[in-house]
Amino acid sequence: MLQRLLTFLERYSFGVCTYLGERLDISIAKIRLFFIYSSFLAVGFPLIFYFCAGIVLDIRNYVKRMRTSITD
Repeated sequence: MLQRLLTFLERYSFGVCTYLGERLDISIAKIRLFFIYSSFLAVGFPLIFYFCAGIVLDIRNYVKRMRTSITD
């Protein structure tokens, strides 16, 4: 049950932590913990950043797909 929940969350999340982890060469689990702990300390501001970054990454991926489909 727990594994199904984790798979669901990883599949439908924005991928912000994964993107930051790959770009900065930091463990993804550490970045996720940072977002969780800092959201408690900063009263939710990191969650706003996370959602905005997720939207930007989704738009960026959409533009990349559109460019490759046009050039094909």
